[in-house]
Amino acid sequence: MSPDDLKALVRSIPDFPKPGILFRDLTTLMSDGPGFAAAVAMLAQRVEAAGAQAIAGIEARGFIFGAAVAAHCGVGFIPVRKPGKLPVPVLAIDYALEYGTDTLEIDPGAVAQGSRIVLLDDLIATGGTAMAALELIRRAGGVVEEALFLVDLPELGGASRLRDAGVSVEALLDFPGH
Repeated sequence: MSPDDLKALVRSIPDFPKPGILFRDLTTLMSDGPGFAAAVAMLAQRVEAAGAQAIAGIEARGFIFGAAVAAHCGVGFIPVRKPGKLPVPVLAIDYALEYGTDTLEIDPGAVAQGSRIVLLDDLIATGGTAMAALELIRRAGGVVEEALFLVDLPELGGASRLRDAGVSVEALLDFPGH
């Protein structure tokens, strides 16, 4: 299956969650067995090439892709969570996103000092969430030099923000607009 085949499985929904936004819905790709398997395999190739020791996935869809890729590669999975979900002392960060503000948390004990971690999420838009996750992983002692996404919305500049922070960014698919 090619990236173009995967792209054809992504549903576009206009004016969601607000007017003027063209939402890229990955539910249709995830519900297609061969498409989902192909996306995981393509992401896994990049994780293996990066020599990752773990994958950090951002809640919620980053869990779906990140955990599947981690299992495929035989490496650990580190969940980057929304607030109040972890039962241990956490590192937390507040950040701005396209539609407001939010908080992310991580269990610092889940990150081995100096370990090579690939940050993985379903989609990068403005980069606020990915930048926050990057900061948390680095604060916990992880080394993040690679970030992977299923979809990039390049016009929104998130991938560029990560590159400016010293992270190589790859996406399987890109879509114009937002």
